[in-house]
Amino acid sequence: MVKTIAVVPTDSGWKYLQQLCKHWAHKLEVELGEQKGVVSFPEATAVMTSDDQTLTVEIEANSPEVLERMKGVVSSHLDRFAFREAPLPFEWRTV
Repeated sequence: MVKTIAVVPTDSGWKYLQQLCKHWAHKLEVELGEQKGVVSFPEATAVMTSDDQTLTVEIEANSPEVLERMKGVVSSHLDRFAFREAPLPFEWRTV
């Protein structure tokens, strides 16, 4: 398993996290709790948490190739919901 994390500065992290979880809940297993969302993809898991100033996204995948693909999938979807401040500044780092 490989893992990456990005901490994105935004005042609307909780809003974007909820929108994304609701969007994916139609096709994927999603858990939405207080300030946290977990999305289970076939080959990866995305855990998103938020506070007043940031949205933190952690992705764990089966392989480096899947991880790279999922970084693009998650960030592009979040940018769609954050269109007023997109593109969000994702600075992925390996964990």
